[in-house]
Amino acid sequence: LKKMGLLSLLRKLRPSPEKEARILLLGLDNAGKTTILKQLASEDIATVTPTAGFNIKSVAADGFKLNVWDIGGQWKIRPYWKNYFANTDVLIYVIDCTDRERLKETSRELFELLMDNRLKQVPLLVFANKQDLPNALTASEVAEAAQLVRLEERTWQIMGCSAVDGTGIKEGMDWVCKNMKK
Repeated sequence: LKKMGLLSLLRKLRPSPEKEARILLLGLDNAGKTTILKQLASEDIATVTPTAGFNIKSVAADGFKLNVWDIGGQWKIRPYWKNYFANTDVLIYVIDCTDRERLKETSRELFELLMDNRLKQVPLLVFANKQDLPNALTASEVAEAAQLVRLEERTWQIMGCSAVDGTGIKEGMDWVCKNMKK
């Protein structure tokens, strides 16, 4: 039993996945990007502070080594997002489902991102975050408000999640691994 534990620990320390993937994690400030990233990396989420620049973590999933770039979402940082677009395999966009005031702003930012040629063929996962809060819009309400149906030419999915308790995140990442651009 002890040997098995050590083996799986070594596997975790030295994953030997076939493929590496670059995942861009974007969204407005306070949407929950860093908390989602920490959940993916199984890190403590008790002390998450606003991201001034970016965080990057490598996470092993389904035979992929996912290099996840979490870039700050404050309005003064957003113009720099485009510096990270090259070679992106999947875009994950996080929306705070309790922030009704900024729903238009967040969907405008999302559609602006998607117009960039470097993101043309890139699959999109939208995490409709903060589903654990009572006043949160559902994923389908967010999809409707953000007019995601306009994305006919793109592989995309919206998934309700809670960055705080981890609900929906694994399912989202399963979708990411299945739909990674070849």
